[in-house]
Amino acid sequence: MVIRGNSASGKSSVAQGLRDHHGRGIAIVSQDMIRRNVLREHDTARGATIALLGSIAREALNAGFHVVLEGILYADRYSHMITSLVRDHRGVSGCYYLDVPLETTFVRHASKADAAYLEQVTDSHLASWYRALDLLPGGLETVLPADSTLQDTIARILRETGLASASSIPPPCKPSQGDAVNSLVLMSDPRVAAIPVRECGEPLVDVRDHGFRVDPRKQDRLGAFTHVREGVLARLKHARSLLPAGVDLLFIEGYRPLALQQRYFTAYRDELAVAHPDWGAEQLHHAASRYVSPPEIAPHSAGAAVDVTLVDQDGHELDLGTRVNASPEESDGACFTHAPNLGDRAQYHRTLLLNAMENAGFTNYATEFWHFSAADRYDALMRQEPHALYGPIELP
Repeated sequence: MVIRGNSASGKSSVAQGLRDHHGRGIAIVSQDMIRRNVLREHDTARGATIALLGSIAREALNAGFHVVLEGILYADRYSHMITSLVRDHRGVSGCYYLDVPLETTFVRHASKADAAYLEQVTDSHLASWYRALDLLPGGLETVLPADSTLQDTIARILRETGLASASSIPPPCKPSQGDAVNSLVLMSDPRVAAIPVRECGEPLVDVRDHGFRVDPRKQDRLGAFTHVREGVLARLKHARSLLPAGVDLLFIEGYRPLALQQRYFTAYRDELAVAHPDWGAEQLHHAASRYVSPPEIAPHSAGAAVDVTLVDQDGHELDLGTRVNASPEESDGACFTHAPNLGDRAQYHRTLLLNAMENAGFTNYATEFWHFSAADRYDALMRQEPHALYGPIELP
């Protein structure tokens, strides 16, 4: 999101309001902070501020943050940097110009509580900096008039950029042992398959090229298991940075070819059929999807999902209550993310993992504490997004 406007138009208040509403996960990149505090340079067409703002925004996006770039950002100086950011960003972008008359900026400026700032920045300064309707080329911006209240402006931006739905995700279910299956949204839920996919075209990349600890238990001849979409890799890097010292992610599996996904699903369904000969096809499909995603909607086959756990600094797996990939039958339900039958240590480690991954933009599949996905159909449903960005993909 780009928030532009003249001095005292309310840009920083809007940016902070977006963060207050959404919570963690929004990076505010402020022109004034970089130009005045970091670089202490004048605002010129050849200033280092322009490139540095763009670089910070890109790095924050690559790390899985939503970004709010805010400032006066004169169109003739900053338009190339801004339009490049919007062009290259694979997600939703929104550019907004706060159109406030000069007389109103005088009033708003005078209401600021910082006496030292008021003495330093006068009405004469405001008048000399002011540019009327200094819009970016190409109709890129939405103009918000002065009579749009702060609350209305924030609500509109949240709605139009999709952050309103992303910030209203219901808390994870905490199933009891008796009703665990019925209280969760399973992969077999028709609402998951009903989510359309608008494939964004991100390639698969290998996490081994980025310094991650990789467990070999799911390795395959082609090394497909260590691949994920570029955006998923960025979120993994962010999640890793949120873990405390001495704790690290252990990557177990990412991309899974459709044929392998079909084999996993069929094998588990057949295993259930033997154990429950009285179950019909629909019940078997529903039960199997607690543990293995149906191939047609599987996040792993879209390169959108990862199976991860935690290790200490020496690479030893931490206690998270049960082994990764334990079925509900084998683990007596302890594979469920919010299983009640966990020890204190396992619960603590599971909370560490869940918080890091969710704060980095992942959605957990609540029957598997180790499974997380982003921008696939399941994630889109849980975040109330209109479509997914990742669909089934083949490894080149």
